[in-house]
Amino acid sequence: MDEKEILILAIESSCDETAAAVIKDGREVLSNVIYSQIELHTIYGGVVPEIASRKHIEKINQVVQAALDQAEKALADITAIAVTYGPGLVGPLLIGVSFAKALSFAKGIPLIGVHHIEGHISANYIEHRQLEPPFACLVASGGHSHLVIVKDYGEYEVIGRTRDDAAGEAFDKVARAIGLGYPGGPKIDKVSKEGNPDAIHFPRAKVVESAYDFSFSGLKSAVLNYLNGCQMKGETFSRADVAASFQKAVVEVLVEHSMAAVKEHGFTKFAIAGGVASNTSLRKAFVEACEKEEIEFYYPSPVFCTDNAAMIGAAGYYEYQKGVRHGNDLNAVPNLRLGE
Repeated sequence: MDEKEILILAIESSCDETAAAVIKDGREVLSNVIYSQIELHTIYGGVVPEIASRKHIEKINQVVQAALDQAEKALADITAIAVTYGPGLVGPLLIGVSFAKALSFAKGIPLIGVHHIEGHISANYIEHRQLEPPFACLVASGGHSHLVIVKDYGEYEVIGRTRDDAAGEAFDKVARAIGLGYPGGPKIDKVSKEGNPDAIHFPRAKVVESAYDFSFSGLKSAVLNYLNGCQMKGETFSRADVAASFQKAVVEVLVEHSMAAVKEHGFTKFAIAGGVASNTSLRKAFVEACEKEEIEFYYPSPVFCTDNAAMIGAAGYYEYQKGVRHGNDLNAVPNLRLGE
């Protein structure tokens, strides 16, 4: 490895955060700037892709410049530009990819397209500098629920994924149904602390032909049916109890499948990533499960769980080290699968 420091300018715009960061040698964050559009989309109960795209266009230049300024670096100092090119919303992705390609072409800086889920996994390298592959990782967010074997940097095998709703998507839909609004994950996490997680038994779905796959649509429907039943009978319900019981059902499935995979594959290290990884009940459950099984447990701080560019920079560093380079034909791939 070259002794000269490698600086990655990273750009992330796959959904409703416009983010840029400067990462040194893969694990040191020199800057991490995030412009969140949550307030903009809250009134709609979710992300509106057209609005998100327009706001990315408006903010991306400012955010990238702020990341360079915060890191006290100029474009001339940058070794490579890493950008999320999928999966995600096609409009927002195109803004980030187009901006990165233009910057790469104008300044002659190497360009690296990064998989969004690889970025989430790589968030763990930032705060856990001792963490190295191989290990197992659960990526749970608004759009993804993946159980991944991290064989090496940039080498992955997905052994489990959701068959319908992602965990974070289920949180959002249930939160909306019980009147908490958007974004659902943090709000359910908060109100659940006031409720009884054993008040209502909601189903834990199993996918018969795949022990590690997830399914949350049935759980979501069960919650909606419970609420409709209360309404038809003229009965009141405890919002906190519903939230806590729903959350327990999600957490139990995520932990059970993850621990089964870790034990079957003989891993001694396990990590979580993605927006749902910041859920306090999920973290607590994994801490207890990993202690019981004597597994080393890793998780990022909440700021690195939600979409950010620092994680894209960490992933981009290892792709750069492997010799990955992209040209001006790099395009947004909204349904990009991990390992492609």
